[in-house]
Amino acid sequence: MWELIQSNRRKSVLLLVMLATVLVGLGYFAGYFWNPRGGQLFGVLVALAIWAFMMLSAFGGGERILLATAGAREVKPEDAPQLYNILEEMKIASGISALPRLFIVDSAEPNAFAVGLKPDRSAVAVTTGLLARLNRDELQGVIGHEVAHINNRDTLFMTLAGVTVGAVVILADLFLRGLWFSSGRRRRSRDEGQLALIMLIVAIVLAILAPLLAQLIYFACSRKREYMADACSAQYTRYPEGLASALEKIASAPLRTREVNRVLAPMYIVNPLASRGRRVVGLFSTHPPVEERIRILRSMGGDTSLAGYEEAYRRLRKEPLVAAAMLQGVQPMEPRAPTTQAADERRQWRAARDLLHRVDGYRTIECGCGMRIKVPAGFSGRLNCPRCGRESAVG
Repeated sequence: MWELIQSNRRKSVLLLVMLATVLVGLGYFAGYFWNPRGGQLFGVLVALAIWAFMMLSAFGGGERILLATAGAREVKPEDAPQLYNILEEMKIASGISALPRLFIVDSAEPNAFAVGLKPDRSAVAVTTGLLARLNRDELQGVIGHEVAHINNRDTLFMTLAGVTVGAVVILADLFLRGLWFSSGRRRRSRDEGQLALIMLIVAIVLAILAPLLAQLIYFACSRKREYMADACSAQYTRYPEGLASALEKIASAPLRTREVNRVLAPMYIVNPLASRGRRVVGLFSTHPPVEERIRILRSMGGDTSLAGYEEAYRRLRKEPLVAAAMLQGVQPMEPRAPTTQAADERRQWRAARDLLHRVDGYRTIECGCGMRIKVPAGFSGRLNCPRCGRESAVG
């Protein structure tokens, strides 16, 4: 397992170098366009300055920004003891050094994501829709998947890669806008020679293609990491069917209209933009097909180890997920039996809403007729019971 994670990290460094090369190349050619005599260095410095500013923002509080963007609220152990119990189980099974913080997002779409540059700054967020639809085994599979992203340092890589892609997009946009506004001056400068014309063409083509190339690199590495997180979740829980069933419910949930930030969307266990009909396939997909992930998990049989997932992956995809040498000596793990029955969705919806209200500080007032009324934090005055009409004073 350690060798596999180390290999993944080496590939992450290589992909980051590729993204940085695209960024620096774009800065070089843009700088040459603005000033053929020494502008290349200035362009590279501007590119690096944009990248450094965004990177400092990410390291300074990137996970807080992402959680705030999603509208996530932190959950305490006393608010959701079962969910915390699952998180602690996955923390122990994965061996990460710190327990991630737990957050809830008020969204009817079942989904989850993880953020964090390192384990002691990590967090797992789940939606109310996820809590309402999944039973304990399915929740354990999803939490295991997200903890695997933290343990494999995928959350760190995705943050750094996302920042680099963002810097490429900003620099390309600045160059193309500047090109538009300076078109008159450039047309008057017809004596710059053939080299300048070639460099101009290269700069324009690179400015157009660089964001696309950066996104392709970002998406490709994201897809591979989803397979690995699925494999690790099956190993942590020793019950691949839990995650497979969860993915099935998430993918088949009714479509909603809630907007999701495009930067955050690739970090969800299932891309929420694709689930709303914006599905793209092939090179432009941030996630592997859900149906394929489910088939691999259900093909593992009694072997819930990484080697078992690798074999199932190889049978379906006709290619290896990891190098065979990394799996030598990996022993099969005994699968465990399911521990819960199917979820009672109506009861779990009420529990999910109650959890959200507790996180938001709501109080519960009980009327004499037995009606329990939730009151926002800080509310005072008189309140009429919606069932019997009895008036109560709330202090």
